Parts: sequence; C-alpha cells; structure tokens
Amino acid sequence: MDSTLIDPPQSALSGVARVLVHAGKLPAKAAEDLVKQAREKRVSFVNAVMAAGAVTPSDLAHTLSVALALPLLDLNAIDPHKLPQNIIDPKLAQQYGVVALARRGNRLFIGGADPTEPDVIERVKFTTQLTPEWVIVEHDKLAKLLNATGASAAEALDSLAGGDFDFDIADDEPATPQETADIAEVEDAPVVRFLQKMLVDAINMRASDLHFEPYEFHYRVRFRVDGELREITQPPIAIKDKLSSRIKVISRLDIAERRVPQDGRMKLKFGSKAIDFRVSTLPTLFGEKIVIRILDPSSAQLGIEALGYEKIEKERLLHAIHRPYGMILVTGPTGSGKTVSLYTCLNILNQPGTNISTVEDPAEINLPGINQVNVNDKAGLTFAAALKAFLRQDPDVIMVGEIRDLETADIAIKAAQTGHMVMSTLHTNDAPTTLTRLLNMGVAPFNIASSVLLITAQRLARRLCENCKAPADYPRDALLRAGFAETELDGSWRPYRAVGCSNCNNGYRGRVGLYQVMPISEAIQRIILSEGTAMDIAEQARAEGVRDLRQSGLVKVRAGVTTLEEVLAATNE
Repeated sequence: MDSTLIDPPQSALSGVARVLVHAGKLPAKAAEDLVKQAREKRVSFVNAVMAAGAVTPSDLAHTLSVALALPLLDLNAIDPHKLPQNIIDPKLAQQYGVVALARRGNRLFIGGADPTEPDVIERVKFTTQLTPEWVIVEHDKLAKLLNATGASAAEALDSLAGGDFDFDIADDEPATPQETADIAEVEDAPVVRFLQKMLVDAINMRASDLHFEPYEFHYRVRFRVDGELREITQPPIAIKDKLSSRIKVISRLDIAERRVPQDGRMKLKFGSKAIDFRVSTLPTLFGEKIVIRILDPSSAQLGIEALGYEKIEKERLLHAIHRPYGMILVTGPTGSGKTVSLYTCLNILNQPGTNISTVEDPAEINLPGINQVNVNDKAGLTFAAALKAFLRQDPDVIMVGEIRDLETADIAIKAAQTGHMVMSTLHTNDAPTTLTRLLNMGVAPFNIASSVLLITAQRLARRLCENCKAPADYPRDALLRAGFAETELDGSWRPYRAVGCSNCNNGYRGRVGLYQVMPISEAIQRIILSEGTAMDIAEQARAEGVRDLRQSGLVKVRAGVTTLEEVLAATNE
C-alpha cells in the first residue's frame, strides 16, 4: 500500500516537524498546526514548538541528535567565558539561534536547536569564512546563553544608561582636524550616554575617582566614595575599546597609543557648571584601565576650619604660613588630602600684594590669582627647572607639588633660605620621619634645621553621618589599647558607631582630616644638627605637646566626628 495514503499529512511537513512526527514525539495534525502558527507569527518552527510546550527541550535535542546523527552537547557543562568571542556577529547569533562552540583550523563548530534551517549554514559560512559543523544543543539552555552573552553592547548600555543628560565638552582650545575626525569615529551614542551617566552618577554620589577596569571575562566600573571603592556596574566587555577611545579623545590623548600610560585632562559642562577631570590610562593584560579623578574647585575654597584642624593645630599652621620665609612640608600617602591642605593655605595667602607660583604634576585645581605651572619632563620642564625659573620671577610664595629628588630639595631649601615661603609635599608616614627622609636624600642637616619651619602629617578618616550615628559600647580595655588615658574614660562622653541611612554611605558621609602638626623648635633643630633619629624627634615633639596621628584621631572619636574603627584603620600604628 502507498505510504502517502497512510500518512498524508506528513507530505506537507519538512525539517524538524517531519523528524518529530516520525519519532512519535508529535502527532501529524499538531505538527501541521504548529507549522501554520510559525508562518503566521514569522518565527521558527522550533520556537513555535517550545512556546506551545508540545515537546520538551531535552526531548527535542535528543530526537534530532539520533535522527540526524549529529553530536549532542549539554551547554551547562561548559564555561561560557571559554567560548570563542567575536566570530559570529551577535545579531546573527540572535536571529538564527546559534552559538560558536569551538574552532579547529577552518572548521567552526556551531551549536543550535534547529540544524535543518537552510540559510544558517550559508550565512555563517559567508560571514566567518569558515566551514560550519552542527552540534545539537537544548533550546532553553541556548536561549539563556544567548541572553547572557549574545545581546548587543548597545542594548545593554541603553538599559544601563537610560535617560538624557545635559553634558558637553568644554573646549578651551579649538579641536584640530585630526581630533575632530577622532571624535566622529568614537561618537557611539550608547557609549557616549553610558560615560555621561557614569560621570553624572559619580558627581551626585560625591565620588573622588572613577575606575574603568577590563578583565579577561568582564568589565567593571568602580567609584571611590569617602575613600572607599565601591563596584557600581559591570557593562558589556565589548565596549571596553570604544569607551577608552571616547575618554581619550575628549581628554586630548593619543587614541592610537595603547602600549604606554597616558595622562590628560578634560573639562565637562553640566548645565552652567564646569567640572575638571584628571584622566590616567594604564595598559593591562586585557585592555586599558582608566582612572578619572574629579577635581572639585570648591574643595580648595572650604577654609581651614572645614578640614578638621583642632584649634592648636590651626594656630600653629597659620602662624607658620604667615612667616616671611621658610619651608612648610605636608606629608602623607597618596589620597590623604595633601593637595587640598596646600591649596587652602595658598588661598589664605592669595592677596593682590603677594606673588604666588606653583609647579605641579599636574595642577589639579585652577586657582585664580596664582601662577600655576605643569611639569613637562619631555620638554625638560622638571620641578627643579621650574623652581630655578620661579626664583627669577620675583616670587613671595612658591609651592612645589612634590620633592622627589636631591636637586629639587636643594633648590627649594635655598629658596626658603633667601626670603621665600616654600610649601611642598613628601610621601612619608609621619612628621618626624620626614626629616630623616630629607637626610637620606642627601640634604645637609644644617640646611634642614635652618629652613624647615613646620611639618604636618595627615590622614583622612570617614566622617560619621549626623542623621543616623548612634552611641557605641566599646569595652574599656579596647579604648585603653587604642590610646585613651584612664582619666578620659570618666563617663562624660560616649563614642559613636556608624548605622546607615538614605543620606549616607553605610553610616558615613564625607571625610575629616587627622593631623600631626609639628613646628620645628630649637630643641628639634639641635636633634637634626646632631643627626638624631626619627624616634628622638618624635619624643621631643611629644614633650612639646604635638599630638601624633593616633592621638589626633582619638580627639575626633571623643568629639563624635568619626568612629574608633576608622581611626585605628587610618593610623595603623
């Protein structure tokens, strides 16, 4: 008997539908209905079957594998990060429901739930110039993988950066034709909007730095808020090159150079307000890490009271900066607020009758009325070269961004000895070790003793949120070990702890300085001349009533400004 008379509906079926009917997984009538639905909805037959729940993904995969003699792969057994990247266009992968599994020579193994689609092989072969070979995978696992890794970066960025921003590049100089071409090249709207959102969010969160970090399988963005790094988002890794190019173009950096670090600046307008950013790029194993520092001019206008100096510390500092000549040094690790402290002092001295010049690497905040110079090592404009030029510019006050070598130290000290006020920074742990650091550089002891007026060491601790801070019950022994005296634990005050509310960051909002302000007295000068140690200097400073950093922090704990944990972390002694 003719088989077409026994099973006439199958004659109209083809591909997956015929396989399922022959395998007994689907009645012929149901298969015909699903074929019609797929045509009406303009979806593949496999999608129609899955939507109707007529066959499970596992049954479909096993049936196709046996009927078509194709290998079957469980996608849950492989690491999606190890799959070949950028071989099949993401839009093509989404359209046809395929994923690149492996490449061997000119063969490309592709996974899909429907190997009977006639166009897929030809399209993949044409776009990749490789010979595709099918591997059956389960439909639900494939859909999950494509949603996780195959969505276009533009769609993902749109969801992350939804919204419009009043944001523009503040061009102090007209762009060159080459820069204009570069900007046009990287004007990728989703990337531009994403960068805008990150910068706006960072400013709203009072962040000091933004970190854009590429890794092997992911890309992350972190903000430093109140001194603490926080992960904000993980955008698609596919955007890393476009994002770094966009940042480099608006920072006037070389867009083609990815092998060496670069430093630049950008100024962006948010409405009527213009904000400066300092940009640093660093080549890493998997792309360029970019750190953007937000330079807030208002931080230099805070005034000395807002920085956290206690009364005696403030008086010592103000007395020193108003001396006609000498050297003042600010020390501390990177990010401890040294520059803000120096700018605050310069603002106090910034009067029409005073000539102030600064040399920095680079100048972080523009201060009207002060002559600021950026170091340019390639052009020969070093700290030492700028200092020599300043001495011929009739200066009253000179600020050196950092004393890094003996030549800079010698010129700065000679300037301090010849009628100029000199301010600078050093990277040391506390005030007494600053003097031994200068000695180790090779500066003569009598030059240090005769020129240095005051050294202030500083750290930053997170400030407690006034809205939610609560009294803390620390054990008495813990307070004594931290450095409190027995007489201070008389019950007249209570320390506070961080709680957390909608107005703060885990109980903290802003930061406060911890300071060791050490004037160079005659007794300390004698210790320097006799080449005494940092311990000798520290002991003499304590005898003269100079608080060290830990004691300065404990004063803030007693005042309820910060927590004991913050002070212990910031003054790890």
